[in-house]
Amino acid sequence: MAAIQTNGLTKQFGEVVAVSNLDLTVKKGEIFGFLGPNGSGKSTTINMLMDYIRPTTGSVTVLGYDAQEETQTIHERIGILPDAFDLYGRLSGRKHIQFAIDSKKTGEDADDILERVGLSAEDADRPAGDYSKGMRQRVTLGMALVGDPDLLILDEPSSGLDPHGVREMRDIIRAEADRGTAVFFSSHILDQVEAICDRVAIMNQGELVTVDTIDGLRETSGTNETLELTVSTVPEVDLTTIPGVTDVVVDGNRITVTYSKSSAKAKVINCVEKAGATVTDIATKESSLEDLFTAYTTGSDDQRIESEVRA
Repeated sequence: MAAIQTNGLTKQFGEVVAVSNLDLTVKKGEIFGFLGPNGSGKSTTINMLMDYIRPTTGSVTVLGYDAQEETQTIHERIGILPDAFDLYGRLSGRKHIQFAIDSKKTGEDADDILERVGLSAEDADRPAGDYSKGMRQRVTLGMALVGDPDLLILDEPSSGLDPHGVREMRDIIRAEADRGTAVFFSSHILDQVEAICDRVAIMNQGELVTVDTIDGLRETSGTNETLELTVSTVPEVDLTTIPGVTDVVVDGNRITVTYSKSSAKAKVINCVEKAGATVTDIATKESSLEDLFTAYTTGSDDQRIESEVRA
């Protein structure tokens, strides 16, 4: 059973198509990043998953339940951290967590959840109106964790957090995935997505451009990576004959190879060693998720990724 399954999901507002024919599958226990520029359809998709808005055409199931017909059952089994959600200023963080516990009738200990999200007992007893944005984010995440949900939907979960808070958020997400929870989150912080996601979907102008692992995105995007070898002697070998190698530069005892296919890296090293050189040091520079995101969402039509690499 998929945690999230959409088939032909489309949402149109008048003549504007916000989401077009979206087919998406998120697996149980998977950390799934949902990316795209502003206006790409991410928030509209999340709203349809939650049945806050209805699709024009297509279908959605969440944890095997129909998003339109079994909404209450879905909401009881998921946790959501929505973007721009705010707290009641007069209530303490602890009372917010306790409210979520009472609403779901789980009988959990609010202190345990507050500890999981890194909010001290002292801060938990302060009015939420005095909280920083990062503290509000922690409380909202704590409310989402009530009831040990089977699916977490997180919209910009690191918003307002300092670097330490971002690391804590990442640890919480990993811990939830380890216990079998699927985590579906949208984020503009690409470094965090790259560090934690099993797979990534990229939306652009309402359409799903691709779904893949980060390594898979590198393989199909055409963005280049570099491999720098420090060698005992520079061998007389033509490395440009290796599939995927686009450029070779020799500077002293360093060979810098630019390649577009990850499979080329091992082949280059093997070729150099077979030619009689000893490799004493290896350094690589891979394209970042930001580079990949740009490659998939910008550029002229002939620079865009061809449809056959789309999931």
